Amino acid sequence: MSGERPPVSWDALAAELAATREEAEQRSGPDPATWDAVAAELAARVADRPAAGAEPAPVEEPAPLPPPVVASGEPEPAPGPEPEPEPEPGPDLDPAALRGGLEALLFVVDTSVDEVTLAGALRCPVPRVRTLLAELAADYDRRGAGITLRRAGEGWRLYTREEHAGVVERYLVDGQRSRLTQAALETLAVIAYRQPVTRARVSAIRGVGVDGVMRTLISRGLVSEVGTDPDSGGGLYATTPLFLERLGLESLDELPELGPLLPETSSLLDEHPDA
Repeated sequence: MSGERPPVSWDALAAELAATREEAEQRSGPDPATWDAVAAELAARVADRPAAGAEPAPVEEPAPLPPPVVASGEPEPAPGPEPEPEPEPGPDLDPAALRGGLEALLFVVDTSVDEVTLAGALRCPVPRVRTLLAELAADYDRRGAGITLRRAGEGWRLYTREEHAGVVERYLVDGQRSRLTQAALETLAVIAYRQPVTRARVSAIRGVGVDGVMRTLISRGLVSEVGTDPDSGGGLYATTPLFLERLGLESLDELPELGPLLPETSSLLDEHPDA
């Protein structure tokens, strides 16, 4: 390309240097100053021209930036949890309907429930549920209701008010001390002699429904569920150690024989002639 100077030829420079030296010596003899000038000229010419066959020096690219250094002893920050998705907006509900639904949910749960779960069931934003919970708790306190709403762990739950603890305790204690009804005693006897047995089987033996009586026996701690019937899938029930303790027995083997307790066949025929 025009304008570029040809590369330096070391042979040409050597010949030129020898001729210059001979010419200078012929004129004035050896002179160090002359050689200094020749050397300066040679240095300037070599600096301006690249050497023959030499490649241009590569252009150095800037080094990449080093990664950020974390101070020793400090762990790298962990990624934060993903934000909870907002529930899909449902139909617009008026405040009364939302409040009623919130009370119904709090009534049926047996553990504390968090605001996100309540918002998902009500199909409304979490901030609105948070506001409703605060208003509901304040209303219970304002009118001195028998129940109170307060936080329990990460959620909310209904509790009986402490001022009425005596009434609740008296009801529970007296209920445990009250005598069992005839229906409850009959159901307990069927379970004791046929255990483990399903509710359906107990109902078939007694000829009546036993759901209410079973709840009473379970709440008294005399009967508990011990498994599942492989044929019907229903729960199997049996008596508890408290049952033996109340009857003064050490094991079920000490239960009296059932035969002597059954009525005579003739008396059954007299009472049920069509049987």
